[in-house]
Amino acid sequence: MKTYFISLKKWAAVLLAVLVLPSCQDFLEEDPKNFVAITNYYKTPDDAIAAVNAIYAYLNSTSTGSTAGVYHSSFWVAAGLASDELLNAHPFAPDLDQLATFTHGPQNAALLEIWAMHYKAITIANIAIERIPGIAMEENLKNRLLNEARFLRGLLYFNMVRMFGSIPLLTKEVEPLTPAVATPDQIYAQIITDLTAAEALPLNYVAGNGKGRATRGAAKALLAKVYLTRKDWDNAAKKAKEVIDLNQYELWEDFADVFKLSSRNGKEAIFSVGFGDQGGAISFWEVGQFNVRLLPSELSAEGVENAQGWQIPTLYLYNSYDFNDRRREVTFLTQYVNRSGAVTQIRPYIQKYWDRAAEPKGNGSANDFPVLRYADVLLMYAEAKNELNDQATAHEYINKVRKRARFDGTEYRTTVPDYVNLTKEQMRAAIIKERAMEFVAEGHRWFDLARTGTLETLVPLAKPGVVPTAKHYLFPIPQRERDLNPNLPQNNY
Repeated sequence: MKTYFISLKKWAAVLLAVLVLPSCQDFLEEDPKNFVAITNYYKTPDDAIAAVNAIYAYLNSTSTGSTAGVYHSSFWVAAGLASDELLNAHPFAPDLDQLATFTHGPQNAALLEIWAMHYKAITIANIAIERIPGIAMEENLKNRLLNEARFLRGLLYFNMVRMFGSIPLLTKEVEPLTPAVATPDQIYAQIITDLTAAEALPLNYVAGNGKGRATRGAAKALLAKVYLTRKDWDNAAKKAKEVIDLNQYELWEDFADVFKLSSRNGKEAIFSVGFGDQGGAISFWEVGQFNVRLLPSELSAEGVENAQGWQIPTLYLYNSYDFNDRRREVTFLTQYVNRSGAVTQIRPYIQKYWDRAAEPKGNGSANDFPVLRYADVLLMYAEAKNELNDQATAHEYINKVRKRARFDGTEYRTTVPDYVNLTKEQMRAAIIKERAMEFVAEGHRWFDLARTGTLETLVPLAKPGVVPTAKHYLFPIPQRERDLNPNLPQNNY
């Protein structure tokens, strides 16, 4: 999987430029005149590189010196809890309980954090896109950096429009304090414009000099997902096939290899967010949320430190796998062995991001968060082709993912059989189930259920008594943002 490294010197320089940006909860309160400090910063090619690196940094947990970042926790946790995928086991997180039970409203703090962090990153992208053209530097590098910033802005807006619908569309360095709201169609038009420009990015980078940076394949893969969400099946199929035809990506033969630290920057990673560096200075603390919370008396015996079990899979999800599906044993932790060798069976917890061989203590990980994997492209292509009534191709590509689920690291098991002779409706159900099993805790599930209109039917199967309604196909606009900006509407909450 891909990660990126930003030198402390460059990061310090970027901080000087962005410290004047609004705080996590004050995005719309900032006086635009405060941005004057940025004017004196964007002068050299190194400034341009650092400016784009700053956008990447806002995706992870290092962006603000706090525990926040676009992909640090709230975003993918919300996508799992507000679905049939995850339950909240954190004893002091009522906002997460609300997401899991679909009782959330405009005051939900997790949604406010998602909104604030996305717009902070969008602001930095806008500044880079506006300032970099004026820097005297080599044109190819300038264009590449601009297209990286456009890719990231497109990704950020894609997250936001799917979650909140009509929102402000900010594309300039300085915007009104109370910006107007754009329609989803207008926002998607900007996303497609940004990602289409980003298709000019390199296929890859010189080894060691571009880890985690956006590529042509990432732009095309994200465009495929945008078109799939828009039900533009022709363009979704076209872009997914373009990614496949790049011959830059493959599935790891063994599902277990996807999440090994040795697989970072590997053949299945299309775009990932890095939370660790070679020195382990940045801990991917989400892994701590997934690992089982052991009894204090067992921590030293097990050799696991600071293990947590804050977001846990639904039993319905766990039981949806074939018994010998390789993904089941890789994804879930169901037992531990204490110092004396006694085995304790426990309810399933998520363990797939934990490479035990490389990081045996489990108190954090240098693993990456996968935003786009090649398996996602294969399943998107199958879905688009199914909707275009090409069932033969849909069967071929979903079965590529199924085949991998049969391999146990040594041989192919007699389980997870290929799908054959499915109708269009049956293939729809198969794809949404396959995505559930393939992408556990990767931030896809609410988006998949919302995109396919299956929230009301699938969530109650996993969470008896929890019944989403039509309003839950969008999240509420945070009330604090509406208090600051009277132009913001409210979704049906």
